[in-house]
Amino acid sequence: MIEKFKRFNERLSGWAEWIGFGGIFLMVAITCVDVIGSKLFLSPVYGSLDIMMMAQLIAISFAASMALIRNRHVQVEFFMVLFPKRLQAIVACLIQLLCLALFVFIVWRLFTHGLHLQAGGEETATAHIPMAPFSYASAVGIVAVCLVLIQQFLTSLMRVLRNEP
Repeated sequence: MIEKFKRFNERLSGWAEWIGFGGIFLMVAITCVDVIGSKLFLSPVYGSLDIMMMAQLIAISFAASMALIRNRHVQVEFFMVLFPKRLQAIVACLIQLLCLALFVFIVWRLFTHGLHLQAGGEETATAHIPMAPFSYASAVGIVAVCLVLIQQFLTSLMRVLRNEP
């Protein structure tokens, strides 16, 4: 069952990664057009900073789950390698549980922040892009991170219960 959940997370995170890639591609394209337009034609892209800000939010939120699956995030393991394997597995469970709690909190706050942005009709300063949909989208991207953390927690918990290294 864990393997099916893992495959589901990998597929979901793969789709989310493509959305994040779209955000990065948009950032690169807007930067190129803005630089060329402002230097050659003295006409920068209207609202380019607003677009960059929102594209960056989407890129980070949606690419985070695949970075977690591929272990491309920052880890500090000064003392962990000195612990016995069972203790390492127990600590890994606790850390993943704490990370899961943090990211569930982040999802909740992003949704409530989106509600506040929507109620206030908040828009970006220059291009007047509504900000609430980006808060909701970011929360959806972070839900994929929560699912990966649940899967990793369950895998670590199974290692602890089975007394595997």
